[in-house]
Amino acid sequence: PSPSPSSSLVGLPLSSRTCRIGSHSRGVLRMSSSQHAPAKLRNDLMVRVARGEKAEKTPVWLFRQAGRHLPEYEAYKKETGCNFLQLLDDPKHVAECTMQPIRRYNLDAAILFSDILVVAEALGIEVEMPGGKGITVPHPLASPSEVASRVPASINVKEKLSHVIDAVKLIKKELDGKVPLIGFSAAPWTLMYYMVGGSSKKNQENGERWLKDHPVESQKLLDILTTTVIEYMSAQVEAGADMLQVFEAMGDFISRESFYKHAMPCMEKIAKELRARHPNVPLLVFPRGATYSLVDLQQAGYDVVTMDTACPREETRAALKLAAEKSTPPNLARAPAALQGNLDVKLLAKGASTKEEVRDAARVLLEELGAGALIANLGEGLTGKEDPELVATFIDSIHEISEQMLAR
Repeated sequence: PSPSPSSSLVGLPLSSRTCRIGSHSRGVLRMSSSQHAPAKLRNDLMVRVARGEKAEKTPVWLFRQAGRHLPEYEAYKKETGCNFLQLLDDPKHVAECTMQPIRRYNLDAAILFSDILVVAEALGIEVEMPGGKGITVPHPLASPSEVASRVPASINVKEKLSHVIDAVKLIKKELDGKVPLIGFSAAPWTLMYYMVGGSSKKNQENGERWLKDHPVESQKLLDILTTTVIEYMSAQVEAGADMLQVFEAMGDFISRESFYKHAMPCMEKIAKELRARHPNVPLLVFPRGATYSLVDLQQAGYDVVTMDTACPREETRAALKLAAEKSTPPNLARAPAALQGNLDVKLLAKGASTKEEVRDAARVLLEELGAGALIANLGEGLTGKEDPELVATFIDSIHEISEQMLAR
């Protein structure tokens, strides 16, 4: 069914999804599209750690570091009259939002301001953001036959997602070598979950049910998504991305058996193909809710594997080391993967902690994981409820404490 005439702008095609004020408005980055050689990274801590090299302190960045926890982001939305999805349609808006946390915090990487469902949208699946309900797919695939009738077998990613690729180029120019840029995509299972279920909050069983009841069509869809994700992430590297992050955000909604049967082969293919195309670009992965797979993702060639909040720190580090001793992983380090994570984001909420308590939590994280072969981050993304002062305290504490630890 087609959207009603009263549906919000976010459900309309990209060409119709315009803001009240265009990207020429006051306060937006003004950047020409002329090409020039990328600047040499002045802060390459993240890249070095991902490649298994030594670093003088632990690098840190945060999931959802750009966006709604920042007062400047809310002010920018108000100024432009754009909602989240509308911001994503304009490369200059994307670049501005990507840069905001880099200006405010002493972060060691920028991450492309985007959403996990842009790949689904590029495949013709409508995406909306009704107020307070998060991103949804209002008309998910209703039957297995719709895989053939509604999802193209292939797309030209550089054409369908040209606005994202252009944004990567603009961000790299604006960063001017200050920190690396992380490109990213959702993993195939996560995309399929939304395409057949529609929401993170409703119809949570639909994806798993499809895998069991419609294995042929499910595999066809996963194959299309895997190819598209590879092409999309490869295009981000060609545009200037220094590192790539794969988000398997819906690991909570797939059984362990189905994960290894359906999701893991996609992740393995992504790692293998991207490593073949871009041999020196670090690959990061986060299977939230499915961190039982971290060892296997290491052995598939990912350079950095991410712990969610529930993931045990010391046991995970030991398991990665043991697996690498048994069989050398095909990652850049040819050694145990670096770990990423996993501070509990609740500690950073307004009124939840004192600065000293956040600093203590940063110290515990470093003591339990060690300051080396680590990229400090959260166990899940910022929610919008955080105090920017506490966020800054976490970032600065990681740098200060880890530098002391590594100097011993």
